[in-house]
This record gives sequence, C-alpha cells and structure tokens, in this order.
Amino acid sequence: MKYYMAPLEEVTGYVFRNAYHRYFYPFDKYFAPFVAAKEQKGRLFNYKERNDILPENNRGLVLIPQILTNNSEAFIRTAKGMREFGYEEINLNLGCPSKTVVNGGRGSGFLQDREGLRKFLDEIFEQLDMKISIKTRLGRYDPEEIGPLMEIFNGYPLEELIIHPRVREDFYGGTPRLDAFSGAYEVRKAPLCYNGDIFTVEDLERIEREFPQITAVMIGRGVLRHPGLTGQLHGKHLPEKSVWEAFAGQLRDEYVRISINEEKALFKLKEIWSYLRWSFPESTIWDRQMKVAGDLETFLYGMRKLLDTYDPEKIPEKRGIPGLHNR
Repeated sequence: MKYYMAPLEEVTGYVFRNAYHRYFYPFDKYFAPFVAAKEQKGRLFNYKERNDILPENNRGLVLIPQILTNNSEAFIRTAKGMREFGYEEINLNLGCPSKTVVNGGRGSGFLQDREGLRKFLDEIFEQLDMKISIKTRLGRYDPEEIGPLMEIFNGYPLEELIIHPRVREDFYGGTPRLDAFSGAYEVRKAPLCYNGDIFTVEDLERIEREFPQITAVMIGRGVLRHPGLTGQLHGKHLPEKSVWEAFAGQLRDEYVRISINEEKALFKLKEIWSYLRWSFPESTIWDRQMKVAGDLETFLYGMRKLLDTYDPEKIPEKRGIPGLHNR
C-alpha cells in the first residue's frame, strides 16, 4: 500500500510539506494544491504557485502538481510548463467543491458536463506525453453519477484514479459513500486510490478489508490533525516530544522567513495549528491563547505551552475526537 498527502489549498504548501517530510514518516507522494490554469496566453504561474512547485523547494520528496481547469488548451500549456520544471506526472482536479470553482464549471462542477469532459480528456491525452492522474468525487449531485463517469475514465490510460467518495453537495460532511465507491472499484481499469476520512489506523484497516485491491490511500485532514498517523500505519511508534518541537520550530522559522510581515506569518501559523492542535491532550490552549493571539509573540508562547502537554499515550485520535467525521 502506498500513502499520499492530499492537497489542501493554503495548508499543504511546500513549507508544511518539507517540515512534515523531515520529521514524520514520509509519504510516497505529495500532491500540491492546485494551480488554476490561465486561459489567456502569458505567464503560466503566479509567484505563489511557482514557488510551491519549484523543484528546489521540494527536494527529496515526490511531488505531483495539480491543475484546475475545464479548458484543454490551458491545461496543456500549464502541463508543458510543469514539464519544464522536470515533472513527469500531473494531476487533474475534478474534486474541488468550492462554489466559485464549481460555478465556473471546474473541479467537481466539471463532472456534470460529461461530453465536455470526454472531449477535454481526448485533447489532453492526444497532445501530452506525460503521466496524467485524476482526483475526482463521485459526482456533483448524485453518487450514481460515478457509473457513467467511470465509463469515461476507463477509456484513457490514466496513471492513477483517486476517488473521494462524496459528491460535491456533501462538501466534507457526513460519511463517505462507500457503496458508490464499491461500484467504481469493481469496474476500474486504472490503479485506484481511496481518499476520505482516514483519521485512525482502524479507519485504514476497514478500507483495506473492504477494498483489498486498491493501490494507494490519500490522507488529508487526518494527517494534519495527527502527523504521527502515517508512522502508525507503518507500525511505528508515535514521535517523541523533541520531534514535535523541532517540527514546530521549522514551521515557525520558515513562515516568518517567507512572510512579508509578522501579521502574515501569524495568519499562516494559526491556519496550520487549527489542525495540529488535535494531537495534544490540552487542545483548549489553542482556544484560550493561540487562536485569539493578536501578535506572534503571544501565539508562540501559547504554542510552547501546548507542546509541553504532548504525551504519546494521550493522543486524542486514539479515543476519537467527538464530531471529527462530521466536520
């Protein structure tokens, strides 16, 4: 079984990826948050997008860039630009549930235009000599949409098909629709990766029992809330406190280094720690001190207090966080 880090916009950028890869059990692949392909010819990547996929910012890890668009010409131009950076595999985003994205017919909004999707795939596979994988949902409105979608996907030499078993209207709520995923599993031709609600070792074991021939599992929110999870999946012990301190220190230093001011660094650290806090038994320190901190010094004081509470025997995920699967 291979394990992949899911792309979460504004969260799993190169700063987080590098710190995670250095201190916790590494993923087999990391998928970058999407690049929105530009339909007008010109600069392919903005400053932030370019920095995130630059090879020198991703040394030692396998990164798969992701493209968001419903325009084949824009996809092809962007993919060729990524090829110039040395990337041989790219991922098409058909899963993003954002209202703006969906209303533009991109992400999971593209799933309802099956003829348009087929034409799009015809064109990119005809013109690109690259490995292409797809990350998708079951459909926009109804999980039964995955049936005709699989007929489309099976017509192309996909490097991999990653399915998040929810429809767009689910966003990230409720439970994964495993019955519909099972239908896709039965007819798949490409290697199939499961993505959705892996928060514990028990979650993974259930998926492996039900779908023993999947080739990979992608994990997003689960590993952000519990970075030690991937080690557990490989039978390793949870990390020591010193690992957490070094990891937190690298995140702090790097966000301060790349941010234009302290306010921006504080914003990024709050965003990351809104997830990481769940690995600590005294996560209320987040609510009382870190979340409400108005300056970096106050935030870091709270962060150190939170780190001091770390105890591998008291990881909340071991007991299950109330409401975790409904967030």
